Amino acid sequence: MKVLISAYSCEPGRGSERGVGWNVAYEVAKHNEVWVLTRPDESREAIEAELVANPLPNLHFVYFTLPFWQDSMRLGQSGAMQIHYYLWQIQAYFVARKLHRKIGFDLAHHVTFVKYSAPSLLSLLPIPFVWGPVGGGESAPPKFWKDFSFRARLYEWARDIFRNTGQRDPMVGMTIRNSAVVRATTDDTAKRLYQMGATTVQIVPEVGLLDEEIAALNQYPLPASQPIRFISMGRLLHWKGFHLGVQAFAKANLTDAEYWLVGEGPEMDNLKHLAETGGVTDKVKFLGRLPREETLECLGESHVLVHPSLHDSGGWVCIEAMASGRPVICLNLGGPAIQVTEQTGFKLSAQDPDQVIRDMASVMQKLAHNPNLRIQMGKAGRQWVNENFSWKVVGERLNSLYKETVTTETVAREP
Repeated sequence: MKVLISAYSCEPGRGSERGVGWNVAYEVAKHNEVWVLTRPDESREAIEAELVANPLPNLHFVYFTLPFWQDSMRLGQSGAMQIHYYLWQIQAYFVARKLHRKIGFDLAHHVTFVKYSAPSLLSLLPIPFVWGPVGGGESAPPKFWKDFSFRARLYEWARDIFRNTGQRDPMVGMTIRNSAVVRATTDDTAKRLYQMGATTVQIVPEVGLLDEEIAALNQYPLPASQPIRFISMGRLLHWKGFHLGVQAFAKANLTDAEYWLVGEGPEMDNLKHLAETGGVTDKVKFLGRLPREETLECLGESHVLVHPSLHDSGGWVCIEAMASGRPVICLNLGGPAIQVTEQTGFKLSAQDPDQVIRDMASVMQKLAHNPNLRIQMGKAGRQWVNENFSWKVVGERLNSLYKETVTTETVAREP
């Protein structure tokens, strides 16, 4: 089939949104002829270098950006970039319409940004349209706000305002109505999409790993020696919930254990204060921001991943930890709730901070004292990732979805 993909963010060898855009396009192009709409200022040089090193004749890129606002890279994740993204979606329709007249696509698919509250005007093309998976509908439960700083609360309020504004955008509603398939990364986003008029929403994680990454992570042995090491990886932000992890570790009162935090961010001082007041300053290690290779080496020296995020659409670290055979402790919220199973980790209910700290401390004690359980969960995690989170598997499943969608739409349009 001839497939048109919209990937505002797209770059080989990267994680997050850029990695999603690239890996989806690359894997789909192994089964179909693919044209990708993306920005020249984002990663054109990296894309073209990768295609020279690993040619894929079925994969074509169409670069464009706003003629009056060309350098979006300087914007970071600011509100200005969100405006640029919105306007780029409008421009993408006109580029896509012209391209469709020339090529005749069978299907269009919006991939990035993974954002439910902004439209994709590719849905206006007279072909089946797949939207997502999109995310962003997750929120920190209200009872957890009491631990947030004023600045953190401002962030959450602003986030709610932007999302609620987007939900009322008639073009977002139009995108939903014109989608043959609507996909969401989490239950929370799916609920919002239903409220906005979606009739059926597929819940599908956005994350994946390359086969070589999975193979490398599969080789990590579980450390047999003490101390038992818990690890959290990511930016030290309020909504990552690392403050819950530090307090739970202190409450667990484990005699021969450490808690490593890899990352930096505005919560650093607060986390150090919590470690001090909890009497675990000597056991909580702040390793700062490390290159990816060194971060994964730290994961390889640890026993359990702690990822108590309060609103996370993705959660790559959970996939990486399971691929490496590490059990995961997370909350039954957002992306991690979809990725982690009862066989591969512990998904704790999130009623209030005190309950989470108690339950997490209990799970830490259980895993620290039961090496066989760690091994059992680690094996299950590796198998789960191998079967479900390889980008190769994602591409094969998308190919099946495309075929089914085109067939269904063709039958529905027949007189």
